[in-house]
Amino acid sequence: MLPLHEQGIAIYSRKSRFTGKGESVGNQIELCRQYLRAHEPDAPEPEIFEDDGFSGGDLNRPAFRRMMRAAEAGRFRMLIVYRLDRISRSIGDFTALIERLAQLNVAFVSIREQFDTSTPMGRAMMYIASVFSQLERETIAERIRDNLRELAKTGRWLGGITPTGFSSEAVQAVTVDGRTKRACRLRLVPEEAETVKAMYSLFARLGSLTAVVKGLQEHGLTTKNGNAFTRHAVRDILHNPVYARADADMLAWLRAAGTELSAAQEEFDGRHGVLAYHRTDQSRGRTAVALPPEAWIVAVGQHPGLIPGSQWAAVQERLRRTDCRTPRTEHETPALLAGLLQCRCGRPMYAKYRRAADGERFSYVCRAKSTGGREQCSCPNVPGTAADAAVRAMLCALPEDHAALAAALWGLRRGLPESSPAPPDRVPLVLRDCLDTIRRTQRVLEALTEQLRWDGETLCVTLRRVDCK
Repeated sequence: MLPLHEQGIAIYSRKSRFTGKGESVGNQIELCRQYLRAHEPDAPEPEIFEDDGFSGGDLNRPAFRRMMRAAEAGRFRMLIVYRLDRISRSIGDFTALIERLAQLNVAFVSIREQFDTSTPMGRAMMYIASVFSQLERETIAERIRDNLRELAKTGRWLGGITPTGFSSEAVQAVTVDGRTKRACRLRLVPEEAETVKAMYSLFARLGSLTAVVKGLQEHGLTTKNGNAFTRHAVRDILHNPVYARADADMLAWLRAAGTELSAAQEEFDGRHGVLAYHRTDQSRGRTAVALPPEAWIVAVGQHPGLIPGSQWAAVQERLRRTDCRTPRTEHETPALLAGLLQCRCGRPMYAKYRRAADGERFSYVCRAKSTGGREQCSCPNVPGTAADAAVRAMLCALPEDHAALAAALWGLRRGLPESSPAPPDRVPLVLRDCLDTIRRTQRVLEALTEQLRWDGETLCVTLRRVDCK
């Protein structure tokens, strides 16, 4: 640990998503710098830690983990944030963090609330403020869910991307909380509805998303926009309860799944369809996350149901069994080249996993071949482990000298044949992407290790509290 006079100042900033307000990561850092210049003009340049696009619901954030490692190494004596909820919105996490910083002799300053843990009153007021911060978060979440419950009672279509098989049309206004509002409902599109029924029948018979895609192509069935269906599009349709009939079988499945119902039992008449609210979580400012059925709020809609409840429930069970074989995205897979490789046909290649006697293996597969069969692309699969090992060996052999690296890349570019499917001027970009992937993998492993260590320390603090009581 560095001597106290050599320890610096740290600034932490976080923003979960773009809101259009003036609390961006850059603005938070600048306000913290102004505070530092006003209160400690002789302080050295602060160390900056930024988490852009991460929620404050937990502490599993890469920059936050790096900051805690720096604190344990004694690199700074004071941590400055713009506002308390930039660190955490959880009372448990916040309390454990403050106690850990106190053990490390690191003062915590929040400039918006003007709290300073270097004084007893500052620590007390900060704990009180963290309680109200979590209360606000939970109150907002409950208010949103109450609003969804009221909307579900009307069976309205709330807008968004209209599911295949239906279109949206305006109906007479409905009354919600004493206020009259214009409402929309789903209207059946017969041609698209037949495509949906064919999709369910194919999956019930074949049990494979890829086989369903091929079957749809053979019958000339396309999406609303005239494009070929993909595996992901087929799975979304098969998993959407909007197509299920509100009958006794569907009611039994929903109750068994723990779904919250905003419809009486007699409304499940076997004619209308189901509307499920709160199926995705979009509060993190990134790609929508699918929620489990127990988080849904289900009502009986005004549109006709297409698929019997028993058939829809059977499809869900088959989908659940095939989930373990679903190709992982480039953000979820440990494959080094996932999202970077391109097939000779120009389509991206993903890592497809299979179980073997000696563990799990994977190959890089052309996405066009996966969705459309060998008629779309006949390129053979690439052994994943061997390809990753070859790229790692090449990257390790690269010289650290920038001039020598540039010369090596130029020589590699000149040595490529003219008919190469990868343009030579993209070779440096591909190598850079490979290096970025390696760094991302290392950061994920470091974050996981830090998470385990942090959880252990939090448990020790809790046990000490129990002993004191």
